[in-house]
Amino acid sequence: MTHTIVPNWLRKRADLTPERPAVILHDNIVTFAELDKRAQSVARRLIRMGVHKGDHVALLFPNGLEIIELIHGLEYIGAVMVLLNTRLSAHELAWQIEDANVAHVLYDLSFLEKVQEIRQNHRLPHLAWRTVSEMMEHPETATEELQMEFDLDQTHTIIYTSGTTGYPKGVQLCYGNHWWSAIGSALNLGLHLDDRWLACVPMFHVSGLSILMRSVMYGIAMVVLESFDPKQVNDAIIRQHVTIVSVVSAMLKQMVDELEDSHRRYPETFRCMLLGGGPAPLPILEACKAFDIPIYQTYGMTETASQIVTLSPEYMLQKLGSAGKPLFQAQLQIVQDGEVQKPMQAGEILVKGPNVTKGYWNRADATAHVFTQGWLHTGDIGYLDEDGFLYVLDRRSDLIVSGGENIYPAELEAVLLSHPAILEAGVTGMEDPVWGKIPAAFVKIRPGQIIDEKELKTFCFGKLASYKIPKCFYSVVQLPRNASNKLLRRELLGLVDATGTRKI
Repeated sequence: MTHTIVPNWLRKRADLTPERPAVILHDNIVTFAELDKRAQSVARRLIRMGVHKGDHVALLFPNGLEIIELIHGLEYIGAVMVLLNTRLSAHELAWQIEDANVAHVLYDLSFLEKVQEIRQNHRLPHLAWRTVSEMMEHPETATEELQMEFDLDQTHTIIYTSGTTGYPKGVQLCYGNHWWSAIGSALNLGLHLDDRWLACVPMFHVSGLSILMRSVMYGIAMVVLESFDPKQVNDAIIRQHVTIVSVVSAMLKQMVDELEDSHRRYPETFRCMLLGGGPAPLPILEACKAFDIPIYQTYGMTETASQIVTLSPEYMLQKLGSAGKPLFQAQLQIVQDGEVQKPMQAGEILVKGPNVTKGYWNRADATAHVFTQGWLHTGDIGYLDEDGFLYVLDRRSDLIVSGGENIYPAELEAVLLSHPAILEAGVTGMEDPVWGKIPAAFVKIRPGQIIDEKELKTFCFGKLASYKIPKCFYSVVQLPRNASNKLLRRELLGLVDATGTRKI
């Protein structure tokens, strides 16, 4: 097999435009030449620590210069990055670290408590744990050669995404997936010399990571915020000349509200609000139109290395609720019972393209299940209109999208069912004005048992990330099931006012 070999992206960018700003964090500006020098230094220290090409290295970091340098440094080694969601519990993190066959964990001191809990409660004797300070104590190796070329088929990242069974799967993204994702985005959004892309979404998410990748490939600055704050984001757009921002609907609403409260508007230099995490409600789109905010609605997932379908702003209201059309290098079709559907007929969304994952880490069965002749079965239901615009009806059937975070009911149900007083459990999304949807749990309690909401939330704490813990609990007489005894989650909300249902 012939592999495509390309120059190391950061090394090439530092050679082409060394003095251009690469990272802007507060008042600190790092050029591409400086970032390249730092990344090579990090790589040589990591090699001295025992990190080798092909090693799986987990990163537990907030947004900041450290994780940017580590990602580029690990690219210089050829190690595979396992990006850990900082919001997960120690139990969830330990499972992912073990499943990914991680050899080294690099972490920020702000997560020391989680790290200590993992090390105390989970037997992972083969792991090497290091902070950046400990890494910096190691001298740079002078003998090892760094990776000056990338094989586009080489695995770059493993990012875990929850499956409908409740067990996370590690999505493998190769260098080529990130490359073609960046190319497709540039062909759709255009590329301006003065572009600055704001990273206010976490870099352990594919949306945040894609900004880091594109910054180097495009030669544009990424403006970094440690976390999302609507005023700080609006300030960055207005004062730091940010031209592109990636957000979800819950974030966008807060930004628009802040603009209204502060009587401000974005400058004409701002050209793209890339909106993911599900279709935006009409009031938000209308408010954006009133403020002349250019909205690009998108559809994508970890498996597609970020967006794969995007709606241009000229169709923002005309195609309300649509995610748009596939990017230039991507294909899309709607299939039901093995047949490609006609316009306006719903079915499963299938996608194909060079930005689509090659499969799940250590899950050959799951990989084979989701691919048919190169087409990825997304598990999402949607349809194409007469003009070829995609409308997503369900996010992976039972998926709950809460503030841009994906929550799978099966994972929450598994935790609830481990409680000795619960006989059956079902979880679904309940509408919420702030987060879009929040998880609501319906449980059948064992005879003679008494439990309250506080006890259930305490039980879930530590086993689930805080955003996954159900916000309300209902005790029911019976959960809805079909003839095959399969839980019908879509009928759970109908139990709220049913006889025998009570809020716990």
